[in-house]
Parts: sequence; structure tokens; C-alpha cells
Amino acid sequence: MAVPIACTRFSDNYDLKEELGKGAFSVVRRCVQKSSGLEFAAKIINTKKLSARDFQKLEREARICRKLQHANIVRLHDSIQEENFHYLVFDLVTGGELFEDIVAREFYSEADASHCIQQILESVNHCHQNGVVHRDLKPENLLLASKAKGAAVKLADFGLAIEVSGEQQAWFGFAGTPGYLSPEVLKKEPYGKPVDIWACGVILYILLVGYPPFWDEDQHRLYAQIKAGAYDYPSPEWDTVTPEAKNLINQMLTVNPGKRITAADALKHPWICQRERVASVVHRQETVDCLKKFNARRKLKGAILTTMLATRNFSSRSIIVKKGDGSQVKESTDSSTTLEDDDIKEDKKGGVDRSSTVIAKEPEGPGTPPQSPRGAGPNSGSPPSSSVAVATKGPLNLGQALLQSVQGPLSKRPRLLDVEESVIRSRRQEIIKMTEQLIEAINTGDFEAYTKICDPHLTAFEPEAMGNLVEGMDFHKFYFDNVLGKNCKAVNTTILNPHVHLLGEDAACIAYVRLTQYMDKHGQAHTHQSEESRVWHKRDSKWQNVHFHRSGGNGGAAFGFSSHK
Repeated sequence: MAVPIACTRFSDNYDLKEELGKGAFSVVRRCVQKSSGLEFAAKIINTKKLSARDFQKLEREARICRKLQHANIVRLHDSIQEENFHYLVFDLVTGGELFEDIVAREFYSEADASHCIQQILESVNHCHQNGVVHRDLKPENLLLASKAKGAAVKLADFGLAIEVSGEQQAWFGFAGTPGYLSPEVLKKEPYGKPVDIWACGVILYILLVGYPPFWDEDQHRLYAQIKAGAYDYPSPEWDTVTPEAKNLINQMLTVNPGKRITAADALKHPWICQRERVASVVHRQETVDCLKKFNARRKLKGAILTTMLATRNFSSRSIIVKKGDGSQVKESTDSSTTLEDDDIKEDKKGGVDRSSTVIAKEPEGPGTPPQSPRGAGPNSGSPPSSSVAVATKGPLNLGQALLQSVQGPLSKRPRLLDVEESVIRSRRQEIIKMTEQLIEAINTGDFEAYTKICDPHLTAFEPEAMGNLVEGMDFHKFYFDNVLGKNCKAVNTTILNPHVHLLGEDAACIAYVRLTQYMDKHGQAHTHQSEESRVWHKRDSKWQNVHFHRSGGNGGAAFGFSSHK
């Protein structure tokens, strides 16, 4: 069925039925085509609230979806533009998520995983043949056409998809979902179709054992793992997986995109096209058990955002998911959270993205060895302390919206609040940790480390400034050059009664009593106490101290301990 050119009003062709899902600027509703009686899902976008850039993205999504006519892709049947609303009419898929269906099966084998990834690869190959890169392949976007046994896997949600020419490689912006991002995107190098194959490799790994190849609660370390291609096949669960399956994963998770297997070649791999002969048919109960935990963790984190978006009233400029007490919740490494950084400027204009989408830039930080995610359940996967993503509002993620009508409530409110509180506690601990790092830099007289933590235009009220507000680093550099680390043999600082106030997604204030013990150059022990408050602001995913106020101390007691005793 070709996509018709819209020349009439939506209501002339369709009857709207119940709501399936809702975003800040869009709603997805079941609809019935009057001429045929067929059911579809209509994504209705309020275009009055879209910026010019967002309208371009909407047109891009519709244009891409018109190109793609494949049995394994959620199909766009109609696109109708009216004065204040744009209607996208898609397949109504009722089978739920592929990953949820797997854990409900009585039998699941390696051969079943092969069949699943084959359908995903078929959809990706069709996209690539038509010059489309999806950029957001993940479990949430893999749906089943119906609840019938053997229903087709459908790839959904082309909101981040881009168009490329041939094998074009270019920088199209930082976009995707943390655990599924490719090394070249994280390195901010030119990329293209191979990013989808990398994500397929991650998905296949999960399909075989129930947990992802790259895992860390800290996004810095997660990204370091991915960029290094640091994954393995631990015992005992991988001992029962055939070498052919591992070989295909290895070819998909090749760090060099130029050497990564293509979708067309992956479909010719023996583990795919000769599965009856190659793939194991032994039931994988441990995989199913692990996948249940993996799904629970995804759903729980996704439910935080979904529930908040459904129950909070957002202003057109708000980009922060807020709790009732004024604090904020943000996501980082969970698989349901999408990243895209080319919307940051637009967002300041009241721009719009999808309800499950977040805006983020890659954090800078040292990597550490991979941590095994095996057996990680919904409680072990609390949101990380060093996340950088900001939850936004926007048109509803189609894949999630279509699922809401068949899955029911994602989670009960008390459990959501528990996780929200866990996120808040983690963020407060992060601020305390940064404050401790800053004080350690002072204690050791490490001006270089101090400048990395402080904003270059740092403002301060402190006894050494004689009650004046000082700005910049020169005033502080004098003490680092002439006092700190030179007049003391040893320094120990204790932070007492820290109170952290979260002032926004990227801002916080901490107040505390700083107790400093030190040995002067004559070997005499001293103790000094001061009351301090510091304002922190996150820029480019890094916390920086932008202002502090310190009371107590005496003349010459630079940064909290005396220079001459």
C-alpha cells in the first residue's frame, strides 16, 4: 500500500478511538480507517509548539518512514498535515516487545535467537539499502506484530534516523542509547551504517545470555569499555553457546567500523542462514531468567520517566523531570534512555524531542576494567551517580506508546518513588564526592587539579579577601604558590554535617563544616574549623565549583588552615 498524498482532513478518512500513549506535544491514539475498517495507530503532533528545527525533524521522520516498506518495519501508512496538527498513521502493533515475549515462552534456544536477529537484520538491511541509518536500535524499539505465535518482529521509532548517501561517513551528531552506542560515535568520529550493526551485536549478545556485553553504572567507565571493545564470554553461560554465534558477535562488535560486518553479509553468516544445521536447539533457561531481570531493570527505569511525564505539568521550556519536592531525576546508562546532542540549542527555544529522549554530551573521564552485569536485577541496577543526561519532554516515542495499550501499568507508584529517592541520594553523594576532591587538591597544594574542578571565573567570599567578593583564579593561585603544601607537613580534613540542595538538573549547593587538622613546619599539631558553602554547576558533563563562601578562620588562614604557627 503506497503512502497517499494527503489532500483531505484526517477526520475525513479516520475515526479516532482510545488513547494509547501521550507526550508533551503529541498523543498516540488508535484509529479506524473509514473506507476499510482497518485499525492503525495515529501519532498526532501539535505543530503549534514546534520550533522550525523540530518541524524539520518531524518532516525527516515522515520522509524516512515513507521510504521503508518492509515486513519487519513498523510501517507508515499515511501522513496528513493540517493547520495545527500533523498526523502520522502507523501499523497498530499489538504483540508487545520482543524481549518481553521471549521471557514468556516455554522454550527458547539459540536457534530462536538466530531467528530473532535475522528479522532484525532484515529490517536493518532494508534501511541501509534505502540510505537510512536508524541510530537507535535497542529492545524498546523491537516489537511484535501481534500476540500470535511466530508473529513478525517489527523495528519501530525512526525519530533519530538519518539519511545517508551510499557508504557515506560523516559526523551526524551524538545520538543513540548509552549501552548500544558504537565506538566511533563515542569518539565523535565520522560514522554511518555500521553504527546499526554494532547495536545489533549488543542485542544479539543479550539475546543469547540475557545481559549486555558492556555494563557499568558509571557512564564514563561504560563508554571506556565500548570504545575499547572490552567484552568477553564468561563461563558458564557462554560455554553452551556455539562458536559460530560468538563469531558473528565478534564481527558485529568490531571496533573499526570499516572492518565491521554489513547487514547483508551478516544475513549470509552460517549461524543465520544455516541455523538448522549450526545453531543449538537446547533450551536456555538461564538466559530467560537473566533476561527477566534485564527487562525488569529497563522497565523500572523507563517507568520513572513515563510516569512523571504522564503526571507532571511541564512548561514549554522545562527540560527537567521534577519530583514534587523540587528535586530532579535523571537517567544515564539504562537501555531505555536515548541521547541526542544536536538539540541543545533548540531546547533553549522551547524545542521538542521525544518523551523518552534525553540530551547529553559525552563525559570525559578515565576508564576502568569492565564489571560483569550477570544476574543484575532491578534492585542492583540503581541509576548511577555520575550521569549526564537530562530527561526531556516531547512527542511520544512511538514504540513505547504502541506498547502501553497492551502492557498495562509499568510499575506501582511506591516502587517508583523508591528508585527516584535512590537517584536523588546518588546525586547528592556525587556532589559530596566532588567537594572532597576539591578539598584534597587544596590540602596537597595541587593547583592544576584545583583549576580542573573550579570554574575559571570562580567567585568567592572568604576571610582572606577581607569581606570582599573575589573573582577568578589569581587570588587563589597566590596561596597555592606561597602557602599550601609548603608550610604544613601533614593535613587531614573532615567534612561534618554536609547538606546538599539540588538546584536543578545541572546545579547544586552544598553546605558543611570543614574541620582541618594539620602539622605545621615546626611539628606542632593544630585544628581549624570553618563553615563553607559551595555552588556547583555541571557544564559539558563536568561538575565545576562556580562560587563558595567560607566563614571562620583568621587572617592568613588560607583556604582553611594557617600559614604560620
